[in-house]
Amino acid sequence: MKKANLKRLLLFSLWGLGGFFFSLAAYTQHTHADGSTHEDHSAAEPAGVEIKAKKSEAVSDRYELVLKYEHLHAGEAGKLLLYVADPATNRPINGAKITLSTTLDSKATFAIKPKEAGVYEVTSQFTKERTFALTAKIEGSNGPDLMMLKGVLVGHDESEHGHEDVVAVWYQNPYVLVMGGLLLGMLLMFLLMRVRNKKLMMVLLMTGSILPTAQYQPSFAQHEGHGHGDEGGNQAGANLSNEFEVPKETQFLFEILTQPLNEGAFDETAQLYGTVVPSSTGQAIVQTPQTGRLVGLNARVGQRVNKGQTLATLEQTLDATSQVSLQTERNNFEAELTAARKEFERLKKIEDIAAKRDISEAEARLQKAEENLKVFNGIAKGNKGNSRMVALTAPISGVIAPFSVAIGSTVGIGETIFTITNLSTVYVEAQAFGPDAQRLKSGSKLDVISKADGMEKQSDRIRLLSSAQVVNANQSQKLLFELNNADGAFKIGEFVTVRLQTGQAGRTLSLPNSAIGQVNGKPAVFIKESPETFRVAYVATGVNNGDRTTIIKGLETGEKVVVSSAYQLKMMFMNQ
Repeated sequence: MKKANLKRLLLFSLWGLGGFFFSLAAYTQHTHADGSTHEDHSAAEPAGVEIKAKKSEAVSDRYELVLKYEHLHAGEAGKLLLYVADPATNRPINGAKITLSTTLDSKATFAIKPKEAGVYEVTSQFTKERTFALTAKIEGSNGPDLMMLKGVLVGHDESEHGHEDVVAVWYQNPYVLVMGGLLLGMLLMFLLMRVRNKKLMMVLLMTGSILPTAQYQPSFAQHEGHGHGDEGGNQAGANLSNEFEVPKETQFLFEILTQPLNEGAFDETAQLYGTVVPSSTGQAIVQTPQTGRLVGLNARVGQRVNKGQTLATLEQTLDATSQVSLQTERNNFEAELTAARKEFERLKKIEDIAAKRDISEAEARLQKAEENLKVFNGIAKGNKGNSRMVALTAPISGVIAPFSVAIGSTVGIGETIFTITNLSTVYVEAQAFGPDAQRLKSGSKLDVISKADGMEKQSDRIRLLSSAQVVNANQSQKLLFELNNADGAFKIGEFVTVRLQTGQAGRTLSLPNSAIGQVNGKPAVFIKESPETFRVAYVATGVNNGDRTTIIKGLETGEKVVVSSAYQLKMMFMNQ
């Protein structure tokens, strides 16, 4: 075999085997003793990676404690946060007097000061590095208590270094592998030189060239980093779980409150849906009696006026025909008055010979003529040429609604100028079907509820004013209620619910309506399992009396149900 061929053969062999053993060396140097691979996290992890805080929990009948910290070392001042809450309601405990101690380090010191509602900042000083159990003595609003916080680690956590590389054995040394590769390459070269079949030699050469390009993919290569390679699987499994964690600081921020579920009295109610309408004297309109022009305006929008108060002055404009007719009527009244006065004066002069009956009739005629002219002048008061003034007054006391006329506006006959509303008393028109209408009697316990504009208003100053006399097309009965609305909380046209207390009370499991929501289209509540762990529970609901709803199944007595900020918990659960 020629020298050129030998050189090429040598180069190909060294390249193939050297690459193979370099790949093997890289692989073995990144393999742990347990078979898991290790990556260089100095480049993969960002410098600002958040360190998960350690915690210790303790729960008693009076208090619930959560102690959180990051790293504690002997001889150094450590910062810890202690969260104190009521175990039943989850309300933060303020103003508690707390002392911490440990029997394993008599020289350890703890300085505690309140930070915010239910949160206390602890400055610690340990003299030993080990795992401690802290004794917490509490004197607060729930009484005195003595509790134990276990597993407080001072020093390095050995579990954080559980993934360090083990010391490589001699055959995993890269230098040994490189030298071995060279020697093996030389041996292969010698063997190839002995081969006489050129085709076989080319096959062996091509096989050796392919070896370094093949990557070995171990079955455990998916385990990357420090044991976080299964986060995707854990997350998928977590989505199937009904439990999720909520940090204590988040609970305090959103005011997540709980209530132990117990049997209690439940008042059944019937609900009627209605609309607020004005009372018989609660709304009035002011219209123009004649066509004319507004020459005076004494009212403004939102002004409170009294009955009989002048709101505007209207100048009534008369055409020629109306003026002639008006003047004719005036002349007739004046002529009648003149004639009656002359006749009465004539009879008075001959009173001695005149009949008393004629004198009485003349006197009555004169009085009638004077009264007719007075009435006519009152109607045509302020006449100036072809116009007369008309005052528009308030028919009831109340508040003037917005209007769109101004001084100088021309208005037609029967046009609405002002609307006056009095909300001190309003009516509620409600529809009731047979069973509910039969339960309703005069003197029944009623209250009216409105949730307009996202705000709930409630009043019990309502009474039945009129029962139904006819049945509507949908076989419901229209009832009329009177609502004392002195504060004006309920507005005309507002949709309300009239709740009738039927008085059928019983003991059952029930929850406030604020605790029940919809999760995946099903009624659900949230249960507090531990200080920072919650669980969603799907329930079957029963009767709703407007404030509370009975629970048929899905919950057990004594479970701590979230009754406040359940919607925020729902968002946390859906987004986990």
